[in-house]
Amino acid sequence: MPELDDTLDPADATEAQRRKFQRELSAGLTSLVLLSVLADADEDLYGYEIARRLAGEHDGAGPFKQGALYPVLRNMSAAGLLSSRVVPSYSGPPRRYYRITPPGRDALEAWRSTWTATRDFVDATLNRAAAQETST
Repeated sequence: MPELDDTLDPADATEAQRRKFQRELSAGLTSLVLLSVLADADEDLYGYEIARRLAGEHDGAGPFKQGALYPVLRNMSAAGLLSSRVVPSYSGPPRRYYRITPPGRDALEAWRSTWTATRDFVDATLNRAAAQETST
Protein backbone atom coordinates (compact mmCIF):
# COMPACT_ATOMS: atom_id res chain seq x y z
CA MET A 1 0.00 0.00 0.00
CA PRO A 2 1.48 3.39 -0.92
CA GLU A 3 2.41 5.69 1.89
CA LEU A 4 0.56 8.93 2.44
CA ASP A 5 2.39 11.91 0.97
CA ASP A 6 2.98 14.23 3.90
CA THR A 7 4.21 16.97 1.56
CA LEU A 8 0.75 17.61 0.09
CA ASP A 9 -0.41 21.08 1.11
CA PRO A 10 -3.79 20.84 2.90
CA ALA A 11 -5.10 23.74 0.79
CA ASP A 12 -4.15 21.84 -2.39
CA ALA A 13 -5.88 18.72 -1.10
CA THR A 14 -9.02 20.70 -0.27
CA GLU A 15 -9.02 22.29 -3.72
CA ALA A 16 -8.55 18.90 -5.40
CA GLN A 17 -11.49 17.51 -3.41
CA ARG A 18 -13.62 20.53 -4.33
CA ARG A 19 -12.84 20.08 -8.04
CA LYS A 20 -13.65 16.35 -7.85
CA PHE A 21 -16.95 17.09 -6.10
CA GLN A 22 -17.81 19.74 -8.73
CA ARG A 23 -17.03 17.32 -11.57
CA GLU A 24 -19.23 14.61 -10.08
CA LEU A 25 -22.06 17.03 -9.37
CA SER A 26 -21.87 18.60 -12.84
CA ALA A 27 -21.92 15.20 -14.53
CA GLY A 28 -25.34 14.48 -13.08
CA LEU A 29 -26.80 17.90 -13.80
CA THR A 30 -25.63 18.47 -17.37
CA SER A 31 -28.48 16.50 -18.96
CA LEU A 32 -31.09 18.31 -16.87
CA VAL A 33 -29.70 21.74 -17.78
CA LEU A 34 -29.40 20.89 -21.49
CA LEU A 35 -32.98 19.62 -21.66
CA SER A 36 -34.17 22.77 -19.92
CA VAL A 37 -32.31 25.08 -22.34
CA LEU A 38 -33.67 23.19 -25.35
CA ALA A 39 -37.21 23.13 -23.93
CA ASP A 40 -37.10 26.93 -23.59
CA ALA A 41 -35.73 27.48 -27.12
CA ASP A 42 -37.98 28.68 -29.92
CA GLU A 43 -35.73 27.06 -32.52
CA ASP A 44 -33.22 24.23 -32.89
CA LEU A 45 -29.85 25.05 -31.32
CA TYR A 46 -26.32 23.86 -32.00
CA GLY A 47 -23.78 23.20 -29.26
CA TYR A 48 -22.10 26.60 -29.25
CA GLU A 49 -25.49 28.37 -29.07
CA ILE A 50 -26.48 26.19 -26.12
CA ALA A 51 -23.20 27.00 -24.36
CA ARG A 52 -23.72 30.71 -25.08
CA ARG A 53 -27.20 30.59 -23.57
CA LEU A 54 -25.81 28.92 -20.48
CA ALA A 55 -23.09 31.57 -20.24
CA GLY A 56 -25.61 34.36 -20.82
CA GLU A 57 -27.79 33.24 -17.93
CA HIS A 58 -24.88 33.11 -15.51
CA ASP A 59 -21.39 34.44 -15.03
CA GLY A 60 -19.62 32.18 -17.51
CA ALA A 61 -21.17 28.79 -18.24
CA GLY A 62 -21.41 27.90 -14.58
CA PRO A 63 -19.88 24.53 -13.80
CA PHE A 64 -20.39 23.27 -17.36
CA LYS A 65 -17.47 23.19 -19.77
CA GLN A 66 -18.50 23.61 -23.40
CA GLY A 67 -16.54 20.56 -24.54
CA ALA A 68 -18.34 18.40 -21.97
CA LEU A 69 -21.75 19.28 -23.43
CA TYR A 70 -21.25 17.51 -26.78
CA PRO A 71 -20.99 13.91 -25.52
CA VAL A 72 -24.07 14.48 -23.36
CA LEU A 73 -25.99 15.90 -26.33
CA ARG A 74 -25.02 12.85 -28.42
CA ASN A 75 -26.04 10.43 -25.66
CA MET A 76 -29.39 12.14 -25.14
CA SER A 77 -29.98 12.11 -28.89
CA ALA A 78 -29.18 8.38 -29.03
CA ALA A 79 -31.62 7.82 -26.15
CA GLY A 80 -34.41 9.61 -28.06
CA LEU A 81 -34.60 12.60 -25.71
CA LEU A 82 -33.36 14.92 -28.47
CA SER A 83 -33.55 14.92 -32.24
CA SER A 84 -30.74 16.34 -34.29
CA ARG A 85 -29.95 17.39 -37.82
CA VAL A 86 -26.73 18.43 -39.52
CA VAL A 87 -26.66 21.69 -41.47
CA PRO A 88 -23.73 22.79 -43.65
CA SER A 89 -21.99 25.96 -42.50
CA TYR A 90 -20.26 28.46 -44.77
CA SER A 91 -18.03 29.65 -41.94
CA GLY A 92 -16.70 26.29 -40.74
CA PRO A 93 -17.61 22.65 -40.28
CA PRO A 94 -21.23 21.49 -40.47
CA ARG A 95 -23.30 22.20 -37.38
CA ARG A 96 -25.48 19.68 -35.58
CA TYR A 97 -28.71 21.30 -34.38
CA TYR A 98 -30.70 19.79 -31.50
CA ARG A 99 -34.35 19.87 -30.53
CA ILE A 100 -36.05 18.33 -27.51
CA THR A 101 -38.48 15.48 -28.31
CA PRO A 102 -41.72 14.58 -26.51
CA PRO A 103 -39.89 11.84 -24.54
CA GLY A 104 -37.28 14.50 -23.71
CA ARG A 105 -40.00 16.77 -22.34
CA ASP A 106 -41.33 13.88 -20.23
CA ALA A 107 -37.83 13.21 -18.92
CA LEU A 108 -37.34 16.91 -18.17
CA GLU A 109 -40.54 17.00 -16.13
CA ALA A 110 -39.53 13.90 -14.14
CA TRP A 111 -35.93 15.04 -13.66
CA ARG A 112 -37.03 18.52 -12.62
CA SER A 113 -39.20 16.97 -9.93
CA THR A 114 -36.32 14.75 -8.79
CA TRP A 115 -33.94 17.72 -8.77
CA THR A 116 -36.35 19.86 -6.73
CA ALA A 117 -36.81 17.14 -4.11
CA THR A 118 -33.06 16.51 -3.97
CA ARG A 119 -32.24 20.22 -3.74
CA ASP A 120 -34.79 20.73 -0.96
CA PHE A 121 -33.35 17.78 0.98
CA VAL A 122 -29.76 19.02 0.60
CA ASP A 123 -30.71 22.61 1.50
CA ALA A 124 -32.59 21.47 4.62
CA THR A 125 -29.68 19.29 5.69
CA LEU A 126 -27.07 22.01 5.10
CA ASN A 127 -29.22 24.66 6.81
CA ARG A 128 -29.76 22.40 9.83
CA ALA A 129 -26.00 21.78 10.08
CA ALA A 130 -25.25 25.51 9.74
CA ALA A 131 -27.79 26.38 12.43
CA GLN A 132 -26.23 23.83 14.80
CA GLU A 133 -22.76 25.27 14.12
CA THR A 134 -23.85 28.81 14.95
CA SER A 135 -25.73 27.76 18.11
CA THR A 136 -22.74 25.99 19.65
